[in-house]
Amino acid sequence: MRIPAHSVCTAIRDDIVSGVHERGSRLTEEVLARRYGVSRVPVREALRTLEAEGFVVTRRHAGACVAEPTEQEAADLLDIRVLLEPLGAARAAQRRTEAHLKVLRGLVRLGQERARSGTSEDLRSLSGWFHETLAQASGSQGLTTLLTQLRHKIAWMYTVEPSAHPADAWSEHGAIVDAVARGDAERARALMTLHAERSVPSHRWRFPGRTELGNRVRTSQHAVNTASARQ
Repeated sequence: MRIPAHSVCTAIRDDIVSGVHERGSRLTEEVLARRYGVSRVPVREALRTLEAEGFVVTRRHAGACVAEPTEQEAADLLDIRVLLEPLGAARAAQRRTEAHLKVLRGLVRLGQERARSGTSEDLRSLSGWFHETLAQASGSQGLTTLLTQLRHKIAWMYTVEPSAHPADAWSEHGAIVDAVARGDAERARALMTLHAERSVPSHRWRFPGRTELGNRVRTSQHAVNTASARQ
């Protein structure tokens, strides 16, 4: 059975984000094909996609390598997210479906319950699902794709310190969903802007030994799953 390139792409991207493939390391088609149990064709297609996303670069005499983003480039991504996520929330207020609202409200309810009980292990995943669902509710495939790529790249470049007050963050999520449910695009935009800005200081650059900006960050694993593909 031919494994689709997007499944291979997801597997390689996840391994880059988790550090299995280190920054600057070579990504040879033959080795990757063996690792993920596929032919070289989907690997080649996946590497093209990952190069377009900024995870991979092609170097003369070396071929495909894991990119080595600078701290400045990483900080720029946080700024871009602060601009795009409010746009996504505003669009969601105009275009969301009842199905989107049901999922968003369920995630908020679960997040608030976990935050109150002190069960914080799943809060980061729940937050990721919340933001992904909100992006999908924007009704814009292009915007959803951009936000998904941003989340992947930020997760690669930064560690995120757990919130000292997770219940407050989930209250903010709840207020955003309320604005989206009412169709109040401007309030959804304003609330998401505040939420995104507040999250920036919790991000810590993953590669302090290889940074161009020192400590001045602005305050602003596996085989391919042949049964299903994760976005």
